[in-house]
Parts: sequence; C-alpha cells; structure tokens
Amino acid sequence: MTILDKFKPLQAAYETVRAAGKDPFSVRFDEVLSPSEAVMNGRRTILLGTNNYLGLTFDRAAIEAAADAVRRAGTGTTGSRIANGTYGGHADLERRLADFYGCSSAMVFSTGYQANLGILSTVAGRGDHILIDADSHASIYDGCRLGQAEVIRFRHNDPDDLARRLRRLKDTPGNRLIVVEGIYSMLGDTAPLAEIAEVKREWGAHLLVDEAHSLGVLGDHGRGLVEEAGIEDDVDFIVGTFSKSLGAVGGFCVSNLPDFDILRIACRPYMFTASLPPAVIASVIRSLGRVEEEPGLRRKLQDNASRLYHTLKDAGFQLGPRTSPIVSIRMPSITVAITFWNALLDAGVYLNLALPPATPDNASLLRSSVSAAHSPAQLDAAAEAIIRIGRSLDVIPETRCLEMAVR
Repeated sequence: MTILDKFKPLQAAYETVRAAGKDPFSVRFDEVLSPSEAVMNGRRTILLGTNNYLGLTFDRAAIEAAADAVRRAGTGTTGSRIANGTYGGHADLERRLADFYGCSSAMVFSTGYQANLGILSTVAGRGDHILIDADSHASIYDGCRLGQAEVIRFRHNDPDDLARRLRRLKDTPGNRLIVVEGIYSMLGDTAPLAEIAEVKREWGAHLLVDEAHSLGVLGDHGRGLVEEAGIEDDVDFIVGTFSKSLGAVGGFCVSNLPDFDILRIACRPYMFTASLPPAVIASVIRSLGRVEEEPGLRRKLQDNASRLYHTLKDAGFQLGPRTSPIVSIRMPSITVAITFWNALLDAGVYLNLALPPATPDNASLLRSSVSAAHSPAQLDAAAEAIIRIGRSLDVIPETRCLEMAVR
C-alpha cells in the first residue's frame, strides 16, 4: 500500500476512457499551423477546442513585441515581484488594464487560476461569507478552499436563491462576497448580472465577476459581461485571464476599491510566485491593444459562433441555452461521448471531451470554442463531421439531418 492508493478509483475511470481510443488528457499536436489548424498524428486538424476566441496567438505584432522583449530583458524574471522586483512591463500592463476597465487599480498574476486563488483566499477572511454560483470554475472553488471564509453555494444563475441565502445571513456578522462568471466555460451561458447586482445592492454585499471567457468577447469595448450588462459601477472586483482572448498566459484583477494595493503584501499566491516573463507581458499589451482598436474581431467571432451554433441546433443537437463562442453538445452517455470524440479526431476535428464530475448536472459534453480566426469553410467542415457522426451514433435523427441538407 502506498500514499497514492487512494487514487485507484480515479485510475480505473481513466483507464476506461483510454481503452475506448485516444487519450483526451494527453492530446499532442505535431505542429500548430495557425489559431484554427494543427497537425495531429500526421493529419491536418481543425482546432475547435482551444479558447483562442480572437485568434491572437499568431498575431504578428504580438509575436514581434514578445521577441523584442526577450532580446531586451531576457527570458524570465527568475522570481516573484516581491523578491526580484517589478519590471517596467509589469507596471505598464497594470496601468493599461486599469485604464481599459476604467478602474483605479490592477494586479497581474502568473495565471488566471492564480488570480482567483489569490483574490478569493485573501479578500474574504475568517468570519466572512463567500456566495458562489454552483457552476463556478475549479479555480473559484479552490480559491475559496484556500481561504478561511464560510463558502455558500447558490443555484446556478438564480438571483432569487442568492437573495434567500443572503437573507439567512441577515443578523450574522462579517462581509459577504458574491462570485459569478461572465460566460460559464462548460455551456457558454451568461450570468444574469443586472439581477445579481440588484441583490448585491439590497444586501450590502461585494461582487466579484470572473470574465475569463468574456474578456474581448462581450461588451461594446470588449470589457465583458459587466460592460454589456451596464453594471460596471456595481462590481468590486473583475478577475480575468490572458490565456483566452489575449492568446498568452497570465491573470489579473482590477478594482476601484480604496487601498486595493495592500493585497500585494497580503496575497500569498501573488507574493510567492514567479512573475510573468517580459515576452508574455509585451504580447499581452499588444493583444489588449487589438481588443481596444478592432471591434470587428468581436463581430467576426459572434458571426462564427452563430454559424456553428445554429447549424448544430437545426440538426437536432442539444446545445447550451444561448449563442456563444462556447458551443457544447449534450451527449446521451459517457460511452457515446468518448466514442463521438474519438470519431471526430479521426475525421480531423479537435474539440474538448468534458465528462462528469467536471460538468454541470454531471452531463457528458462535447465542448467546442469558436474563434474569430475560423473560416466559414472550416466551421462548415467541422459541422458536417459532427452531424455525420451524430447521425451514425443515433445522437440525432437521420431525418432531421436530411431535412437540413435539403434547406
């Protein structure tokens, strides 16, 4: 018996997935050709599961900015900002983020995961209460576990349930922090932010919105669901990542709260982690500029998302509740989901296999993420493969597909 024996049930489940075909946890690309295409097992493959919403991973200006930063400042910082100092790029990016969101302060983290881990474990302490949407990302759950506040879950996208839970705390001391997401990563649905902000105001709580999947995607200026919902003055913290729309890695938090900068010496995941290398900082600054300067990228993304979503919906698939760059297909079982995912890889389409317990309602999903870089031909080819395989596995009725083909 060893210390790892407790993982035997997980190992057994993993082996079941692997036995059905390719290993979804060890996908390897021979070569990445563009934001929308790669070579996998010697075959050109459409990338439909990368979260590369604006297609900026190959942006020429961002690449040149990163290369220049490496030549000027080296490959890394070799330590945290507390120990090894702040580079000029770190401060520049924080100013750009604060200005972009119209906030007074910004902090940059080494990953988006760490941003949630750091902020949630620090701002809410012993005697406080964090109220999180039940479908929150793992980084939100982990940030709550790392801290000492009481954690209360409310039903997904249910402001009334949130209000009921706050009402129960009416005479209980401590601060209340509500945590929701802009776009939820599994089904692509959005939080009812206006209603949640109303509950927040009524009960004197604070509000944190994780815009990881909505930065650059929603809002007239790409500031996310907070901007689209028109509640920017009601939000105390916005957390996000550079690894989706900005095509890099890293995370951030912006806020208008006074004394926000005290978190730099209170937040352990910020203090004791190596800071982002100069090349990443430089590319993110350039990509953020494109979000500000080119609203056409968002329009192209929305057009592409609508094209794929409605094609699959018309074919009879069960999808998420709204058009979104995240297009997830509900599968009837884990076995069908694994078989479907393997068949898509064989057909030259890569998307994400999402299985319980990491999914809402323990659903088995095939999760795709559309990019502004996808061509109509790529989306149509992917949709054709999905529909053909869905028909062969009886996930959708053949007659529905034939009717669609006639139209």
